[in-house]
Amino acid sequence: MPSKKRVFVIGGTGFLGYHTIQEFLKNGWEATALGLPPASPLDFSATTSGQAIYPAAVQVILRDIDTASDEELLALLRGHEALVFAAGMDDRTTPKKPVYPKFYHANVEIPVRVLKLAKRAGIKHAVIFGSYFAHFHRIWPEMRLAERHPYIRSRVEQERAVTSLPGMDVDVLELPYIFGTLPVPGWRPLWAPLVNYLRAAPLIFYMRGGTACIQAETVGKAAFGAIVRGHLSTFYPIGQENLTWPQMLTRLAAADGRRIRVVTLPDWMLKIGLYATRIIHELQGREGGLDPRHFAPLQTAQTYLDPEPSQQALGYETGNLDDAFCETVKASQE
Repeated sequence: MPSKKRVFVIGGTGFLGYHTIQEFLKNGWEATALGLPPASPLDFSATTSGQAIYPAAVQVILRDIDTASDEELLALLRGHEALVFAAGMDDRTTPKKPVYPKFYHANVEIPVRVLKLAKRAGIKHAVIFGSYFAHFHRIWPEMRLAERHPYIRSRVEQERAVTSLPGMDVDVLELPYIFGTLPVPGWRPLWAPLVNYLRAAPLIFYMRGGTACIQAETVGKAAFGAIVRGHLSTFYPIGQENLTWPQMLTRLAAADGRRIRVVTLPDWMLKIGLYATRIIHELQGREGGLDPRHFAPLQTAQTYLDPEPSQQALGYETGNLDDAFCETVKASQE
């Protein structure tokens, strides 16, 4: 009887890595989850109730890939048919200046190194979790997004680097805002501050514009589809629903059992707030992945995606985004 196929997921103890592994397991694969030590405040092998977070078909390894040797990583990668890179440095990071070398290292140098080792280990198919900002960099050249924002520049460079490696089929999923939960006690979603803001009063002030949204389970389905159906090193913008900011906030509040009214702020007020953020960063010697001086036009735009082409190409189904809103709200208050 042939052995099951196995996927190696870097970031496998994280939010998207978890849902990706769940999808591979549903389709009969086994998995290795590589995460940073410690992966969580608790042992990732079990929750406080004693129920395992991952079944026996998943091997959990806690290792820093940035400090692990090539020989060590090569040994870990052998015996796998596919690789998913669900790690990286995100746009909320504001380390000491200059920030771009840090983004470049995390989002370009590390995945390229891992992919080269994966090729040596016999892996031919890989998926990288990228950002939908790279998509808008391509279709809105007048906004000069990569030039103005270090994070977006790193994602654009990431796509160029990983899809040009010879002998490797590497697809990039360009992901928008993501909702859902990770079943680890004590875990909080990135949306928790926004959920708390929605609870503060029935009248909410927010900006105009909107965004594509997706639930974490759908990202996992798209990753599996990219491994089994993707080809020719392609960029796949992955979306589920396009919502204005008021629509998104209203549905999040409804998931919390609340009704709110959203008042749209004029752009000039947003710009003042962003410039104040820039001044604070300068005084602290820090720099963000998204430059506040140029972020208002992007944040107030309609960063919408057409989900159909990628969905048809990769053959995945989407669920109910409201379910993910409910999970996000619940995880924000536990």
